[in-house]
Amino acid sequence: MLRPITVGLDGSPESLAAADWAAREAQRRGLPLHLVNAWIWQPHDVPVAEDLKAQKRWALSVLRESEQDLRTGYPQLTIDTEQVSEPATEVLLGRAEKAEMLVLGSSGHGAVAGFLLGSVGQHVLAKAKHPVVMVRANTRSAAEGDSGEVVVGLQDLGSQAGPLLEFAFRAAAARGATLRAVHAWDLPPLYGRGPEAGQAAVKPGALAEQQEKALSDALQPWREKFPQVTVVETVDLAFASGVVLQAAAHAGLVVVGRRVHRPALGMRIGPVAHAVLHHVAAPVVIVPHD
Repeated sequence: MLRPITVGLDGSPESLAAADWAAREAQRRGLPLHLVNAWIWQPHDVPVAEDLKAQKRWALSVLRESEQDLRTGYPQLTIDTEQVSEPATEVLLGRAEKAEMLVLGSSGHGAVAGFLLGSVGQHVLAKAKHPVVMVRANTRSAAEGDSGEVVVGLQDLGSQAGPLLEFAFRAAAARGATLRAVHAWDLPPLYGRGPEAGQAAVKPGALAEQQEKALSDALQPWREKFPQVTVVETVDLAFASGVVLQAAAHAGLVVVGRRVHRPALGMRIGPVAHAVLHHVAAPVVIVPHD
């Protein structure tokens, strides 16, 4: 049975943009689309039963209107809907378990091209066990933005990179897009931060070349699995968030990771994911990994 692409709808322009992006992605991948509305977004703020009924009616109209628009725009797509009278965070996490990916809308802040994550988005990103896509309501998330590169930011090049690379290669293959694999690395402590450190890093056969080889080796199995995907490799001695942000300036999709086991960090999702979510205009995919 095919796992659907699931979208959380709340009636905001961002969630409608997320639904449209998800419909295009589902059509590219040959997957069904599942629209879910958890209509009790703030249950403690609506104590009156009649207000709850009105909220439910409004939420249902949002779901139906979005479904109709998507069926008109994507007539070949299999679409189903679900309205659940439960708090959004629990519902979205539960549906994410059964989905290929969960897609949510996220609003930008002022003139800065980025995301503001509400409490629902923060909890879902921090706890979801499958990829979560955050989409803004802008031209970069609309159809014309799909032609840009797929950028994947890789900090670890071991087995942890597998889930990110699989998602990124599949996304690039579905789009017919170039994949840009970005790896930022740091010098071991013994090199310090003086001029000798920089010289050591650029000597033939030194750390820089080792990192380039490590990235190439990590990509090789996926190149063989997806030979149709053109891959560009970027390796830099710099802060990871800065390298990924620079590469993502004109991307159509950005893929970054989140470590699953971060019990001491609460709702944090990691510095690179945090920076990308706040400063990249394109849709951003957060892929959990060990």
